[in-house]
Amino acid sequence: MRRILVTGALGQIGSELTVRLREIYGESNVVASSKSAKDGHEELVASGPFEIVDVTNREQLAQAVQKHKINTIIHLAAILSAVGEQNPHLAWEVNINGLYNVLEVARHENCSVFTPSSIAAFGDSTPKDKTPQDTIQRPSTMYGVTKVAGELLCDYYFHKFGVDTRGVRFPGLISYKTLPGGGTTDYAVHIYYEALRQKRYTSYIGPGTKMDMMYMPDALDAIINLMEADPKKLIHRNAFNVTAMSFAPEDIARSIQKFIPEFELDFDVDPVRQAIAESWPNSLDDSAAREEWGWSPKYDLDAMTEDMLKNLKIKLGL
Repeated sequence: MRRILVTGALGQIGSELTVRLREIYGESNVVASSKSAKDGHEELVASGPFEIVDVTNREQLAQAVQKHKINTIIHLAAILSAVGEQNPHLAWEVNINGLYNVLEVARHENCSVFTPSSIAAFGDSTPKDKTPQDTIQRPSTMYGVTKVAGELLCDYYFHKFGVDTRGVRFPGLISYKTLPGGGTTDYAVHIYYEALRQKRYTSYIGPGTKMDMMYMPDALDAIINLMEADPKKLIHRNAFNVTAMSFAPEDIARSIQKFIPEFELDFDVDPVRQAIAESWPNSLDDSAAREEWGWSPKYDLDAMTEDMLKNLKIKLGL
């Protein structure tokens, strides 16, 4: 039976993944952890074991693993792209030193590890369309640098120490349950809120800027399915390309207009986030994930839009 520690459990992915994992593996077998018990997450904190864990504190991390007899760490604690450019030192401290601590604890305590990489691991010199699984990676952001280093570090711990490391390169993630926390693709969540509240949205990402995206239910499936995959079939193990859809802001606006015809989109481009977005791929080739562990997303853009608007109406009381 898996006994799982989720770091960053109160973030965008973690808050939903923890609930799903507890449904599958049992509430007592999934320990949520975060640097602090944030307001607004009282229900999640109370729904099962919870620990205060700062991943930059290896002793604190090891104590949580030992206390709960953890055998699987899902490491989600991270500083995201836009915030990382504002504070690159913090991004390195959390994203690299935090991951190093997780891998060291996993090595000593015999744990498997999942940690996500990102499309930010690519850069301007990477092929933009159908970006291959194995290709040049020269990111121009600190977040991207930490993701490339993290991919290599996880590979190293697998080959050198036999730690069962696994991971995917996530695109932008969209969810109605939890707001994102400072990424370049956050607009693709906020646009739905404003479509319902104001019937208009001003995008900080410019027209024609395509980026890969994924609806959160598919992202959760990717994590769980990869962790349960037969290790003998995994050639890449870490940093699998996964994708579900690729769109620009006007594409998502047209999808929203199918359900809210009066919705309007305009632009006020943020040069920092625009530059980050332009350095990323337009679309990914996820054939390795499909072949090695059966990856297959369920949601396209219109299916996601319909589900987002339906659930946000309930959430916002509209």
